[in-house]
Amino acid sequence: MKDPASPVCQVISGLLQRIGDKWTVLVVTTLANGSKRFNELRREIPTVSQRMLTLTWRNLDRDGLVSRTVTPSIPPRVDYELTALGKSLVGPLHGLEVWALEHVADIHTAHARFDAEADARAEAA
Repeated sequence: MKDPASPVCQVISGLLQRIGDKWTVLVVTTLANGSKRFNELRREIPTVSQRMLTLTWRNLDRDGLVSRTVTPSIPPRVDYELTALGKSLVGPLHGLEVWALEHVADIHTAHARFDAEADARAEAA
């Protein structure tokens, strides 16, 4: 078993937290179809606030998953797109999506069983 305090585990944990973040998943999958401007991203992910979208793309830019291109114009045009590293994440995210869709009924069944057992324990107490 790995030591959670080891540098390798900490790096992996940090990466998984970023990749597993709901906004990261939505931004990466949205950009999988090509570059987008900020407002296009906001329209395609209507539940994200401007602040969270800004924080998310900054983190993705820092991690090397997204690039930001500024075209000098008035107003300046800014486009966001996946880097090669970001594109390499699309496949694994798609695999997780497929897994989730295949097992959503199993998860709901497990929730119902767990909640029924918890209710029975509460009644018995």
